[in-house]
Amino acid sequence: MRRRGGCLCGAVRFETRFAMGPVTACHCGQCRRQTGSYAAATPVPWDAIELNGEPRWYRSSETGRRGFCGTCGSYLFWEEGDGLAYVMAGALDGETGLSMDAHIFYADRGDYVRPADGLPCYAAERSGPEVNP
Repeated sequence: MRRRGGCLCGAVRFETRFAMGPVTACHCGQCRRQTGSYAAATPVPWDAIELNGEPRWYRSSETGRRGFCGTCGSYLFWEEGDGLAYVMAGALDGETGLSMDAHIFYADRGDYVRPADGLPCYAAERSGPEVNP
């Protein structure tokens, strides 16, 4: 299935035919500051993405960087050098058919977030302990 997406102003567009998996909500402090709440992303191999336009990159840690439009500021990608682009679900065009599978770094969430979706909430990484929302 072909999926397209891009930024608010259209300067950066992307397309993939990769079968996207579930969306994960990340509540870490960096994602919270980047988005104003939490990031909702799905992994896609970089070699399965065709870019039209060049995102700007911000190195947010020793292993991670965040891709965004240099014109409108839309947050598009997160990567940690593992060959995957974590595509922001909100950057996809139209209906996605995707569903969320979990909340990670829930211990760092904004105090205004109280998901009632029944999904697992992990204090930090998905491999760590679950917490009650």
